[in-house]
Amino acid sequence: MDKDYKSETFHSITHGELSLQEIISKIKEFLEEEPDSEYSLVIGTDSHEKNNIVRRKNGTKEINLVTAILIHRRGFGGKYFWRRQDKKNIHSLREKIYAETIASLTFASVFVPLFKQKLNGRALNYNLEIHVDVGEHGASREMIKEVVGMVTGNGYIAKTKPEAYAASYVADKHT
Repeated sequence: MDKDYKSETFHSITHGELSLQEIISKIKEFLEEEPDSEYSLVIGTDSHEKNNIVRRKNGTKEINLVTAILIHRRGFGGKYFWRRQDKKNIHSLREKIYAETIASLTFASVFVPLFKQKLNGRALNYNLEIHVDVGEHGASREMIKEVVGMVTGNGYIAKTKPEAYAASYVADKHT
């Protein structure tokens, strides 16, 4: 998962294929359109087992990981971008949830410094959140404290289902 995000292609329904620098510029432009509005800047990852991969005897599988970044002007819509990558050697739900959370945190560790550099000291009104695809219902409920701890331990606000729309809905659309 140590990809160089700076050289990867991201996707947007509105803008097509973009580089990370182009995404950062689009988000900055969106924030500057209504500088007094309140914004959420959200990163979330979801995954699904690849259909064309047959599980090996040891239960290993390959998944598609989709990381989405959203900029949402509260009450007035937003934009989102996503990238897809493959991850091998996933053996359990726990490993899948960890892979998703680590993908979001890894992306944030690259994106946030570049974004702050692009803002060049301007303090625009946005909250940064990491959305993790775990919730009180379902098999992932036992992992909530762990993954929320991973996110908050890295200095970000963590949101879980049903508030984790970046992972649960947006990234999920493109897995």
